[in-house]
Amino acid sequence: MAETIVETARLRLRTWDACDIAPFMTHLNTPAVTRWLGGVQDEASFHAVYERLSASQNVDGFSFWIIERLADQELLGFCGLKRVDAEDAPMIGDVEIGWRLREDAWGMGYAREAAEATLGLAFNHFDLGHVVAMTVPQNAASWGLMQRIGMVRARNLDFTFKRLDPEIQRHIVYRITRGDWTQ
Repeated sequence: MAETIVETARLRLRTWDACDIAPFMTHLNTPAVTRWLGGVQDEASFHAVYERLSASQNVDGFSFWIIERLADQELLGFCGLKRVDAEDAPMIGDVEIGWRLREDAWGMGYAREAAEATLGLAFNHFDLGHVVAMTVPQNAASWGLMQRIGMVRARNLDFTFKRLDPEIQRHIVYRITRGDWTQ
């Protein structure tokens, strides 16, 4: 049974349920959505992601939570927190914020609304000292959101994620501290 983590004016962030896999695969496992994430995943790969996210929720109390629109309970994507586990990252173990929205939800402010609620939880509920975020330099929409929510580029943490395709190996990192969070 999915548990509500937080509600905003338009959204509910909640834990995953097995029934979320099919709509997620339909709406968020598309070439456009996964362009900077390594491409469309097969079902077995996505089930492994689901298991890792569920384990994160159980171990840390946070995960990349489902974003559900309150008005119609549509699954729009995910946003949340997880520990950095990319083997090439210099900040393994730090907590990162991440998001992914379906194409028809882009440009409506949902990602920012969910990210701001998530940062509020990071600093006010989970008592974190800082949060990082990462993307590829080509993903201007993602790093633009990082800047809009108050994150600052942490060039000293940029890294090359060697197991990915060459086009998306280079990762840039942003960071925000509890002191810099103004919400």
